[in-house]
Amino acid sequence: MPVSSASQEQDLHKVVLEDLRKTDFFGHIRRDLRDLYSFYLTEERREKLAAMGVVQRTFIFWGWLFKSLMMKLSSARRLALLAGLLLLLFGGVHWKFGDVSISLDFRILGTVAVLAVLMLELKDKLLARDEIEIARQVQLALLPRRHPQMAGWTIWSYTRPANDVGGDLVDYLEMDGGRLGVALGDVAGKGLGAALLMAKLQATLRATAPDSTSMAGLGTLLNTILLRDGLENRYATLFYFEMEPGTGRIRCLNAGHNPPYLLRGSCLETLRAGSPPLGMLSSARFVEDGVDLSPGEMLVAYSDGLTEALNEQEVEFGTERLTALVGGLRGLPAEEAGARLLAAIDQFLGAARPYDDLSLVVISRTAFS
Repeated sequence: MPVSSASQEQDLHKVVLEDLRKTDFFGHIRRDLRDLYSFYLTEERREKLAAMGVVQRTFIFWGWLFKSLMMKLSSARRLALLAGLLLLLFGGVHWKFGDVSISLDFRILGTVAVLAVLMLELKDKLLARDEIEIARQVQLALLPRRHPQMAGWTIWSYTRPANDVGGDLVDYLEMDGGRLGVALGDVAGKGLGAALLMAKLQATLRATAPDSTSMAGLGTLLNTILLRDGLENRYATLFYFEMEPGTGRIRCLNAGHNPPYLLRGSCLETLRAGSPPLGMLSSARFVEDGVDLSPGEMLVAYSDGLTEALNEQEVEFGTERLTALVGGLRGLPAEEAGARLLAAIDQFLGAARPYDDLSLVVISRTAFS
């Protein structure tokens, strides 16, 4: 049934009141201004602004912001916006011929032109958002729906994109003989392009890993395929490992990824990154690594969206803070350890928006089967 205009106005009224009740208005304004600053100004210009005095910085900032905005518009919309702004500034004209006066107010036309450009840009954004929402649903469908069960192990993972879709890969591969493969990948960049390459990496890994006899051979094959089918200037890091039931042995491939942590007794170690990222070099050589975990020992793998996360003061979470946190996870099952890490990260971030995709994989050896 069609909704009447009166009910639509009433619904809008309720929405606005609800926004006022639950929204941290000034906090959102501060975050939006920081986003404008980062999006429209290059790093070079931000550095130049930081070196200026307050008065000069204020005028230069708005000038650069306006120029960057205009350059991001299409030619027709750029001209329409300029015309609208000029009409608003010009105001109008007034002629008087004897007893006859004629006035023309151009501000209405200027307002219409500016609003038309705004509405067209908003229309494009809404259409793109609908398409990205479909991509997000597809990506969510590709993620593991449950944590696998393996005797003698607890296994937990988590991934959170910075935007609607992300470039981090977390996946499980259940293979013949009870083998379990676990993947944590990170595609360079963010957004839809990174998400598409992530899906390509996931599909390729699922197709090739079950039949691979060595991690080195798997790395070479993945690298060849990504170089052949990937995007220019896009590459991916990958930490992939396999476990077998009844043993504490892990075979792994680290292709340029952050070295995972190993909690072993009273020691905190890291696994080396022995190979370059995938899709970067045709001459890359890949090596297999391995480790044996005993009951009570743990492996923690993560993406750089964790250590490079910035809070509202633009302070980085950092490797030192993560190292201290991981050192306090001894003896915990994987799920509890992961929950503690996430709670610490979220507390550190506060209301700051995520800068990069964030992913974690935690496995803990509980007992030999």
